Amino acid sequence: MNDWRARIDSDPDVLQGKPCVRGTRLSVELIVGWLAQGWTHDMLIESYPQLTRDDILAALAFTAEVLREEGYLSLKREAA
Repeated sequence: MNDWRARIDSDPDVLQGKPCVRGTRLSVELIVGWLAQGWTHDMLIESYPQLTRDDILAALAFTAEVLREEGYLSLKREAA
């Protein structure tokens, strides 16, 4: 998957603007969440037949780019 922009869209009229696979109501958040729970690509495609492997890869590419561009706080706690 070279460019997630061809498959991931954000429309304020669909899921309040959450990034989704174009033409569906399947959000990037949903896809990445299921993958984090241990679902495989095949499990996702079986459960959501409108989804393709390229859609899943686009969701992951989108997530990676957002994480590269966004700042974040360290999750490590300092000892008191």
